Amino acid sequence: MSKVIITADSTSDLSNELVLKNNVNIVPLFVNLGDKSLRDDGVEVVPDDIYEYVSETGKLPFTSANPTGLYMDVFTKYVNDGFEVVHLNIGSDLSSSYQNACIAAEEVGNVYVVDTKNLSTGSGHLVLRAAEMAAQGLSGKEIFDKLNELAPKVDASFVIDNLDYLHKGGRCSSVAKLGANLLKLKPCIQVLNGKMGVGKKYRGDYNKCVVEYIKDKLSDVDSIDTSRIFVTHTKCDDATVKAAIDTVNSLIKFDEVIETTAGCTITTHCGPNTLGILFFRKENLQ
Repeated sequence: MSKVIITADSTSDLSNELVLKNNVNIVPLFVNLGDKSLRDDGVEVVPDDIYEYVSETGKLPFTSANPTGLYMDVFTKYVNDGFEVVHLNIGSDLSSSYQNACIAAEEVGNVYVVDTKNLSTGSGHLVLRAAEMAAQGLSGKEIFDKLNELAPKVDASFVIDNLDYLHKGGRCSSVAKLGANLLKLKPCIQVLNGKMGVGKKYRGDYNKCVVEYIKDKLSDVDSIDTSRIFVTHTKCDDATVKAAIDTVNSLIKFDEVIETTAGCTITTHCGPNTLGILFFRKENLQ
């Protein structure tokens, strides 16, 4: 039986419970608040710190990729302990972390770096599948190959309540922000081919938009892998989260419906009151 360890970026947004249960080792990215560079580990910085910083300064924190040296330190530790390492990164088009991890992996050896082509629990889905395969005794190369086949099947999207954080981060023009806010538009941000883009725009009360969005995403029941779905959000109120989970359960019986809250890296880009459902399709989306 192969001795494989699974590591993943903190952007996979898995809860501490899931991380511990599945023997996953998280490598935090960094969030920079002014002159402070803090690890996105849920200890040095938490989402409420992001909201407070933006409220007080009017500025958005910025996130930074992990340097090659950090990955080398992590990989070397496990390889020296006799493990093969399978590491899962946030999508290569979304951060230079993937490239840095690949450079480190080539230097260390016995490390397989997976480009999840995704973010948040879109990547988290692949992390959990990797952990399950490692527990079954698959080799690092076998897990790597299977994950590359699975990555294009992840359906990841979010509905954003307002565009303030995207605007502050330079991802949305002032005109588009003004128009969306005046019309009470709630855009769906979706990940396709490893890149984020704008999908359908919903209008009106946020909770109502969330329900409509979920009904749209889960309408093609036969195309959906019903093993697991994540409902992932940034500081949504309990009523919004309950409405989302109730809608999911009313439409499809998934084996697991898992609620998670996004970490600081994702929060920095999306802002509060963002919610998404993330699941596998049976066929490739990308």
